[in-house]
Amino acid sequence: MKKRQKEWLLNILGIFIVFVFLFPFFWMIVTSFKTQSEIFQIPPTFLPVDWQFESYQEIMQNNIVQNFFNSLLISSLTTLVVLLLSVPSAYGLARFSIRGKELFILLFLVTQMLPATVILTPLFILFNQMGILNSYAGPILACATLGIPFSVLILRTFFLGIPRELEDAAKIDGCNPLSAFVRIVMPLAMPSIIVCGAVSFFFTWGDLIFSITFNRSQELWPLTAGIYNAIGQYGIEWNSLMAFATISALPVLIIFILLQKRLVKGLASGAVK
Repeated sequence: MKKRQKEWLLNILGIFIVFVFLFPFFWMIVTSFKTQSEIFQIPPTFLPVDWQFESYQEIMQNNIVQNFFNSLLISSLTTLVVLLLSVPSAYGLARFSIRGKELFILLFLVTQMLPATVILTPLFILFNQMGILNSYAGPILACATLGIPFSVLILRTFFLGIPRELEDAAKIDGCNPLSAFVRIVMPLAMPSIIVCGAVSFFFTWGDLIFSITFNRSQELWPLTAGIYNAIGQYGIEWNSLMAFATISALPVLIIFILLQKRLVKGLASGAVK
């Protein structure tokens, strides 16, 4: 009986925690369908009395399709750059004896402690000299500078847990070091690679400061920067703002649902390693 009561208490606690975390998302969606007067109504309504869709129609006229495409392009290319550079770097730090390897790892840890505002000015000066301001390259490279150290630290830990004997056996069967890495190591590390890719994608999708700093043209702004269009001349239009936020969050939610099993597997295996 005590065990069953404990299970019931844990289930109730779990449901309560899920409700606490999901309620803001529910309130955001509900608010997007309310009128301005109903939003500030006291007591508040949990469901709209008069469902309205004008807020979604308005933001569709504010270049949201272009903003969505910009977010998708910048996030996808950033994730690609992060994985292409971090996977071989993490493998090299895990497998080979490199002079100053501990210093490299320490520098990667230090970069995780720096806020984005610290590197903003140096990157702006550098990108200005390179002539890549007002282009997609600026936000992509800026987000990659923060995503690569994180991915290297995560993947290195996983590569250290993969036995060297597997690669030695592959070399005996005729594989060279590169083919052994591609055919043996990468499939084993795929859960952690997916986790690093998803984290990089989510981070870049929610980026605001890099996009509005390196791109002055609103045609290059992602969804997070284009949300300013929901702020009207006479104040914030909360229903339009929540509609914009709902559309911005849906792709991330869909990706998380599709990759849920792989993400959990990657996080769990990384923790065990």
